[in-house]
Amino acid sequence: MMPPMHSSFITGWKTIAVLLLLAVSACAPPADTVPSLDPRKCTKDVLGTLYPGIFTFGADRPVYPPWYMGDDPASGEGFESALAYAVAAKLQYTHDDVRWVRVPFNAALAPGSKPFDANLSQFSITDQRRAAVDFSSPYFDVAQAVVTVRRSPAAAVTSLDGLRKLRLGVQVGTTSYTAAASVGGEAAVEVYNTNGDAKMALLDGEIDALVADLPTAFTLANELRDGVMVGQIPSSDDDGERFGIVLGHQSPLTRCVSWAVDSLREDGTLDRLTQRWLADAGRAPVLG
Repeated sequence: MMPPMHSSFITGWKTIAVLLLLAVSACAPPADTVPSLDPRKCTKDVLGTLYPGIFTFGADRPVYPPWYMGDDPASGEGFESALAYAVAAKLQYTHDDVRWVRVPFNAALAPGSKPFDANLSQFSITDQRRAAVDFSSPYFDVAQAVVTVRRSPAAAVTSLDGLRKLRLGVQVGTTSYTAAASVGGEAAVEVYNTNGDAKMALLDGEIDALVADLPTAFTLANELRDGVMVGQIPSSDDDGERFGIVLGHQSPLTRCVSWAVDSLREDGTLDRLTQRWLADAGRAPVLG
């Protein structure tokens, strides 16, 4: 998703929706998987990180539940924060060996050097993005969903046709733009710097609904007063949409980070993190 360039947190996540859990459990290792990689080459004493003995993770600002809690990536609370520390541990970095930097979503995907070793900010893996950055093996299969408030005309929508005359808002640089644009018709897509900005636009009546990845959409629906989950936008991609960890283009760390993610999938850690953090999302109807 490469859109044009204009421009509370929820608690109680205890059990994951069945569809989300099955999506992660069924996520097959991709072409990035390197089964022949020697794990002895993926340890703190040999990896060429930005700072010797330190692994630097990047995250957007702000970050939202259930991916991060309290806008604090270093807390280890939230799916992506916990996953970052799990990846670091696989590479033999302790909690104290991890540092965090905040990098805007689009800046993390731009060509050039990075102020991080790896970044977790719900980045969907696309071929277009691969020209500028590396991705790890995927760690989550995702759908895009529509959220609104009860007073909006979007609250009564039950199909894609119903969305086609509405104003939709998305965060800049995200695949949510691609999903919103796929609605077609007269639908207008407004782009905002963050999901928080899009949420304020919805509350102010500037847009009729916003589009975000499904777990984030459930969080936003619960944060909004009279929030409504409208439903999922069906994907036109036969391969589905997946999140991956972003690294610099041709980073020497990519193979080891992919190995760590694959190991966490195989030993059940990804499932356990999903059950703990991507929980109580419920079911969202697919808009036909």
